[in-house]
Amino acid sequence: MKVTVAVPTLAADGALADCLRSLELQTLDDFEVVVVDNSGERRVESLSARVRVIFNERNEGFGAAVNRAFDGSTATYLATLNDDAIADPAWLETLVADADAHPRAGLFASEVHLAGTETLDSAGMLIAADGSSKQRGHEAVPEEFVERRETLFPSGSAALYRRSMFEEIDGFDADFFLYCEDTDLGLRARWAGWDARYVPGAKVEHRYSHSAGRASALKAYYVERNRLYTIVKNFPAAMLWRTPFAAAGRYCWHLAGMLTGQGKAAEFHQAGLPAILLPWLVIRAHAVALFHLPRLLRARRRIRKQRKIGTAEFRRLMEEHSISVRRVAAQ
Repeated sequence: MKVTVAVPTLAADGALADCLRSLELQTLDDFEVVVVDNSGERRVESLSARVRVIFNERNEGFGAAVNRAFDGSTATYLATLNDDAIADPAWLETLVADADAHPRAGLFASEVHLAGTETLDSAGMLIAADGSSKQRGHEAVPEEFVERRETLFPSGSAALYRRSMFEEIDGFDADFFLYCEDTDLGLRARWAGWDARYVPGAKVEHRYSHSAGRASALKAYYVERNRLYTIVKNFPAAMLWRTPFAAAGRYCWHLAGMLTGQGKAAEFHQAGLPAILLPWLVIRAHAVALFHLPRLLRARRRIRKQRKIGTAEFRRLMEEHSISVRRVAAQ
């Protein structure tokens, strides 16, 4: 088997049906699809012979669902696809061709479009000084991102991973539950010496934040908590000490955006959520991260022990694929 495609789902609605129909039309034939029903209610009905379904008794989150889908897979490559995404017929074939041609690369980013628009959702990912990650090319036109090149890591909404890389770094960290697990996995893979590539032409249309919503208390909490998980596990000391100052800058930009009606914080308020909820979610995220600090530090030591690149190279990668905290707050 060439590829195992994992499609975690919670809603198991019409968007999932559209997603699976797009996979049936792939020009690459040597692949399987594993749908992981995270609803706890066995919502996914019988599907085609190509599709295997795993029913979880409760919502185990994105990373755990993907890990379960890949358990026992012998495929050379492992792909993730959100249930609210529609893959172009050549999606898998284009990704696999690039992966076969670049054996040192372990992660491959798709050309992800915002559904119903002429703009991109992501062309790989960027990271800010406080550990916040954002999509490269978000809301830009695809014509600006036609070069096959290195990226920091792919968005998990539509990505291809080399199985040997995935197994070497122990897959997704299930404790992230939702959001930023692709950031953590990508940084661990870079520490382990694997390259990452952006593959234009591997097209996917994505209904951005279809499941959790563009602005919600759930999303705000997990993004903030998992940002902290990510930096404790992955940032070298020379970068880690600066993250509180960068985060403080981002909070200021969020406040300015809320006052002017622009950016992510304003979007949160416009969704009918009270502004005072945001600082409470930040405090809660920090408290939970502090509680789990011993586990995070153990994971940090494992990553440092197994690393295959030095701190200077890691910092170079982070700087080359960086985004300002002001742009993070604006997007």
